[in-house]
Amino acid sequence: MFTPKNTTLILRQLRLLMQVYLELGTFEGQHIIQSPLKNSPLDAYIVPSADAHHNIRIAECDQRRAYVSGFDGSAGTAIITLNDALLWTDGRYYTQASQQLDENWTLMKDGQPNVPSQSEWLVRNLPANSTVGVDAQQYSKSEWDAMSFALQQAGKRLVAVENLIDKIWEDRPERPKNVVLQLPLEFSGKLSVDKITQVRKEMRDAGASILIISELDEVAWLLNLRGSDLPLAPVFFSYVILTAERLDVFMGLAKLSREIIDELTNQIQNIHFYEYEDIYSELSEYNTNYPTDGKIWLSRNCNYGLATLVPDERLLVRLTPISLMKATKNPTEVAGMKRAFIRDGAAVTAFYAWLESAMKSGANLTEISAADKLYEFRSKARNFVSLSFKTISGSGPNGAIIHYWPTEDSDRNLSLEEMYLVDSGAHYLDGTTDVTRTFHFGQPTDYQRNCFTRVLKGQIAMATLRFPWGVTGHTIDSFARRSLWEVGLDYAHGTGHGIGAYLNVGEGPQSVSYDHNPDDPGLRENMIVSNEPGYYEEDNFGIRLENAERIVNSSVNNFLEMEDLTFVPYQRSLIMIELLTDAEIRYLNAYFESCRNITGKYMNEYPLDNGEGLAWLERETQPLVR
Repeated sequence: MFTPKNTTLILRQLRLLMQVYLELGTFEGQHIIQSPLKNSPLDAYIVPSADAHHNIRIAECDQRRAYVSGFDGSAGTAIITLNDALLWTDGRYYTQASQQLDENWTLMKDGQPNVPSQSEWLVRNLPANSTVGVDAQQYSKSEWDAMSFALQQAGKRLVAVENLIDKIWEDRPERPKNVVLQLPLEFSGKLSVDKITQVRKEMRDAGASILIISELDEVAWLLNLRGSDLPLAPVFFSYVILTAERLDVFMGLAKLSREIIDELTNQIQNIHFYEYEDIYSELSEYNTNYPTDGKIWLSRNCNYGLATLVPDERLLVRLTPISLMKATKNPTEVAGMKRAFIRDGAAVTAFYAWLESAMKSGANLTEISAADKLYEFRSKARNFVSLSFKTISGSGPNGAIIHYWPTEDSDRNLSLEEMYLVDSGAHYLDGTTDVTRTFHFGQPTDYQRNCFTRVLKGQIAMATLRFPWGVTGHTIDSFARRSLWEVGLDYAHGTGHGIGAYLNVGEGPQSVSYDHNPDDPGLRENMIVSNEPGYYEEDNFGIRLENAERIVNSSVNNFLEMEDLTFVPYQRSLIMIELLTDAEIRYLNAYFESCRNITGKYMNEYPLDNGEGLAWLERETQPLVR
C-alpha cells in the first residue's frame, strides 16, 4: 500500500501561475523567448511524464508529474485546470495510482470503456476559446500535433508556455552530469564510424541532409558510449546532429575523457563537441547556414521545442534509421545477450533456491530484503554493471500492482500463505536482462494454480509461435491471452517489449501489445523481445511469467519463430498438468532439459552457492508426466 502525497498547496501555487501565464515563441539557446502576446489565463496545463528526450526512465530533476501529483509510475499524464486535477495512466498503474493520488485528483483509467482521452476531456469540459498550455520541451512532436489538431477543431488552442512546475518546485534536483564510458568493440560488435556510414546511406535514400538524434539510447548506440544519468539506464543527456560531412555531439565536455575524445576524433572525421544546452542555438544556425535542398529528419518522439526550429517544408518526421538498426542485434550483440542471460539465469536460479529454503526454514523475509538478496547474487556475476530496473518484488496483494516496487512504507513480509512475484533484471557489459517468475512456497489454491497455468500456456503459445516475416507485435499479442480469455480473464499490459544490448530494458520500436503501435516496423530476425503474460487480482495476488526471446528465421520460407534466451525453471507445484496439452508438455520438458544443460552447466562450472541452487534446479526440471 502507498501513502498519498498531499498536493493541495502545490496545486494552489500552480493555479495562481496559470492565471498569469506567459505564452512563448521561438527558442534562443536553451530558452524559449516570450512572444509579444499579452498575458491571459491558462484554462488547463498539461504535465507529461516524459523529459525532453521522451525517456521512460526519468532523472529526478525531470519527475515533474510525480512532483505535482504524487503518482510516480513510469507512464501517465496530469492535466490541471482551475477546478480539476486529472491523471491519465494505463492498466499497469491503475492500482498504484489509486493509492498514490490524494483527494484532489481524479484517476482516468486510460483504455477503459467510457473513459475519454486527454484531448476528448479537454474538448468536452473547457469553454470555447480556451487555452491549454504545455512545456514544448516536454511534449513530443507527435503529441503536440495530435493535441493541437484536436483542440483547434473545437475552437481551442494549445500553446507553449514556461514550465510552471519548475517555478514552484523548491529544491529541484540538479541535472546529472556523470562521465561516460566507451563500450569496447568486443561488446558493441561494430565501430561508430561504420554505424555512421550506414546511417548516412539511409539519410541519402530518404532525401535527408540533416538528422537530429534526440533519443538517448540512439546516441549511446551510435557512439558506442554508455552513461548513468538516468536511474538504472546506461545512457546520458545528449543530442547529435549528423550531416553528410560532419557530426556534432551535444553532451557537455566534462562528461568526456581525453581518451574518448581522441578515440572518436581519430575514428570519425569532422566531429565536433558542444555543451548539452547548445543544441537549440546550433540547430538554428544549421537552418541558416546549411544547404536547403534536403530534409531535416527528426524522430516522432523529438520534443516539439526542437521541431519548431525546423521549417515545416523541410521536416521529415518518422523513426530514425538508428531505431531499427539498434533493435536488430548484430552477431556480437546476439552472442553477448545469450551469455548475459545464461549468467543472469544462474544467479536468479541460485536466488530462488535460497529463497525457498529460507522461507521453509521460517526466515523473516520482506519484499525489500528478498530484492536485496537477489541483487547480491547478481552482483557477483562477470560483467555485471547494475540492475536494469528497480526490482519488482510483490508479495500477496502487492503482486497485483503490476509495476510495483517496495518502499519502506509499503514493504510486506513474505509468507508461505501468499504468492510472490519477482520481476528483475540487470545490465552487463555484454547484454541487458529481464526475467519474471511467480512462486508460492506453501499450499496454493487450485484457483491460483489454474490461473498460473493459463499464464504459462500463454507464454508457451508465444514461444512456439510461427509467424510471417515483418508481422507486427499487435498481430500476435492475442495468442498469449487465449487461454485466459477462455475463462474470462485478461491482463492490462502488453505482452512484450524490446530489450537493448546493454541499453534500455524497454526498447522500441517493436512491441507485442493489444494496443496498436504506429512505430512498429514489424518483427524481424535478431530482434529481442520479452514474452510476459500475466494475471492480477487487486488486493489478492499477481502472476507474471517473463522470458526473453530472440526472433529467428523459420525453416518455412519468409516466416519467423522465437528462440528462448531465458532458462530459469518454473515452480512445478503451481503447474496444473491436466490443463496442458501434449504439445505444451513436450515444450516444457524440452525447456526444463535446456535449463539443466545450459543454466546447470554454468552453475556447475562457476558455483554461485554451496550447490543448493544446482540441486534445486535439478529437482524443479524433472520431466512432467501426465
